[in-house]
Amino acid sequence: MPLNLLADMRAITARLRRLAVARNRLDTARALTDTRDWAKARRERTRHLIELGGLILKADLIELLDDDRATLLGALLDVASQLRGAGDADPAHLRAHWRRAGLRAFEAERDAADAGQGQGQEGGSKAVAHPTDHGASP
Repeated sequence: MPLNLLADMRAITARLRRLAVARNRLDTARALTDTRDWAKARRERTRHLIELGGLILKADLIELLDDDRATLLGALLDVASQLRGAGDADPAHLRAHWRRAGLRAFEAERDAADAGQGQGQEGGSKAVAHPTDHGASP
């Protein structure tokens, strides 16, 4: 009987080791999945921020402000303040006005790019995704 007990204990110990290895593999797989999700979210956020920076470049604000980041931030804070209703103009009217101006700029850029391609030339500026593209590459 003691031999059977010893053999049973060895078998149980071997099963416990296999279960521990399997649990470690599952934990590792879960950690890799979490990391990939986090990395994907980080890449999406980075792309979004780069596109927003491209809009600042496209509006020529960097050159107009001599790359003065404090002035640029102040201007953006002023825009945000106006959208919160701090100015004399109606925030909804401002937003609609700025949206129309932005859509016209996107359309003009797209027309210029189409005209350049029709002549076999490449456009001089990088395209920024149109707001209705919902993240699609230009």
